[in-house]
Amino acid sequence: MEKITSFTINHLKLLPGVYVSRKDQAGDAAITTFDIRMTRPNFEPVMNTAEIHTIEHLGATFLRSHKEYKNQVLYFGPMGCRTGFYLLMTGDYKSRDIVPLMQEMFTFIRDFEGEVPGAAPRDCGNYMDMNLPMAKWLADRFLRETLENVDDTKLIYPED
Repeated sequence: MEKITSFTINHLKLLPGVYVSRKDQAGDAAITTFDIRMTRPNFEPVMNTAEIHTIEHLGATFLRSHKEYKNQVLYFGPMGCRTGFYLLMTGDYKSRDIVPLMQEMFTFIRDFEGEVPGAAPRDCGNYMDMNLPMAKWLADRFLRETLENVDDTKLIYPED
């Protein structure tokens, strides 16, 4: 069996950033899958499920409500390795195209106050596994260390 594309990326060289993971066609529509890598794989601790879950709820709410992009967002959710998130959007995008959107989203998460959307037993299958303070801390770090100083090392997968 062949390795899937995401397993061919050298995770020992991968830095936090915003990467195009793949592009697909679904009928006439282009679908771009983004790798929103928040922690450096195999070099720093992974995120815990509570903060990932909180970022997922806040990020999905933000993206699906965004005035410009809400109709292009297909999915936002965590990676199994707990180092980041996948964002699937209709359209043929480059990583740099969504940096302003990611800056907006992570600012929203960093500055969020109140009850996390969907964090109730009726709305979520694991509503108590949330950590808003840590989600805000991680969003702030990603903004400062990655999105505010973005360059090609954080937008293009490293060469093997």
